[in-house]
Amino acid sequence: MKKEFWLERWERSEIGFHQGEINPYLLRYWQELPASRSGEVFVPLCGKSLDMLWLRQQGCKVLGVELSPIAVEDFFRENGQSPSHASSGKFECCEADGIRILCGDFFDLTRQDLAKVSAVYDRASLVALPPEMRERYARHLVEILPPGTQIMLIAFDYPQAEMDGPPFAVSVEEVEALYGKYAEIRLLAQEDALAQNPRFQQRGMTRLQENIFLLTLRQGALI
Repeated sequence: MKKEFWLERWERSEIGFHQGEINPYLLRYWQELPASRSGEVFVPLCGKSLDMLWLRQQGCKVLGVELSPIAVEDFFRENGQSPSHASSGKFECCEADGIRILCGDFFDLTRQDLAKVSAVYDRASLVALPPEMRERYARHLVEILPPGTQIMLIAFDYPQAEMDGPPFAVSVEEVEALYGKYAEIRLLAQEDALAQNPRFQQRGMTRLQENIFLLTLRQGALI
């Protein structure tokens, strides 16, 4: 999957993955991440997610990364904010009211960029990537996060043969394979989500489950 795929989706406003309301699992389970109170919350592949506003309202400082300049511009404009702009390494940094978004490629992020992060919110990042990119994504994320960081991960699981992603199916077993070497993994909930997603029903899907995980990175996970 190339960068152009996502850039073109935003250019054509083909953003069915964008949620127009706060994610209910975020509301229900965010309290399970005590680490979020001590540093920045990182939102990878953030788009223009309203979840960032909710996190800020809880007192968190928010750091997002997003490839599309359109998504970044839309986020601040639609929420009535006028961000400052500055260059930061390979990124353009846009910031307003405690929310910073780095516009650029996730894989260009460094440890320095995420040095103040204590928690991660991944609702639509891992599932946006095809199988051949997910291992690279998970390892890079672990490499650049401080030890002890907690990750709230929401992943779809469904029969992959019934629908071409994104979003892609990511099973409990795959999450354990991707992160088990680096983190303690706790499955917070498993929810039947098919009835609440008619667009997936229309595509012939017979099963759709959302799994909500809490990951806590071990000290020296990559040593």
